[in-house]
Amino acid sequence: METVSQEILLITKGHPFEREPFFALFDAMPGVNWTHVEQPAAQVFFDPERAKDYDAYVLYDMPGIRFLPDREPEFAEPPQAYREGFRALLETGHGLVFLHHAIAGWPAWEEYAHILGGRFLYMPGVLGGTPRQDSGYRHDIEHRVHKLRDHPVTAGIPPTFPITDELYLYEVFEEDVEPLLASDYAFTRDNFYSAARVVEKGTANARMFDNEGWDHPDGSSLIGWTRTQGSSRIVYLQCGDGPTAYANEHFRRLIANSIGWVAGSRSMRPSVKKPS
Repeated sequence: METVSQEILLITKGHPFEREPFFALFDAMPGVNWTHVEQPAAQVFFDPERAKDYDAYVLYDMPGIRFLPDREPEFAEPPQAYREGFRALLETGHGLVFLHHAIAGWPAWEEYAHILGGRFLYMPGVLGGTPRQDSGYRHDIEHRVHKLRDHPVTAGIPPTFPITDELYLYEVFEEDVEPLLASDYAFTRDNFYSAARVVEKGTANARMFDNEGWDHPDGSSLIGWTRTQGSSRIVYLQCGDGPTAYANEHFRRLIANSIGWVAGSRSMRPSVKKPS
């Protein structure tokens, strides 16, 4: 008997990551075949016709940002053809799973933030007509994740589990998402560092781990949610900064569940052995 599988397109680039352990995470998923493509080449796949070969896309990318060594980053708007293709793809019911830093992508395109359900801001900006402070980050936080509700994405996940990972003090559109996961960490200004301090004077002059004079309001504890855009199911999981998180069995389960859920009722195909 042939084994059915899910074909996913795995999209990266724009933010550094440890490639071998990240890809090993997907190698270990039963019934998942993956194809990797980097930005900007990935943009051509945001088209209903090209997407037919895949059950879901998993995005671990951060497009639309160019970090510079001597000044603040440049934010580019996506090409019109890409935006139109993306919107058309969402109307077809094609599923998307966004991981970790993907929530910072396309900062000059506000619609993208609303597709995901939130945004990480490298620089102060405006969302929904309201000025927002740049977001915060904190590496290697030992915290506990709490499952907020039963859902296909959280199936088999215990009510609470520990993980060591980077956390964000970011913008979450709580009224537009179905919350699934929250952290017990305190999302307050004193517990995070300013993202703008790292990039505003260029990467060669980065001020890491700095929050002096940075006035960010308390933020959301949500680190995982779902929403529907057009006809498409969308999942965002904030976990996933590095190998320690990749190795967490519950995070792995969440990703696998998310892929299965966003794929929805798309037909499954027999697994095809990849060429070596």
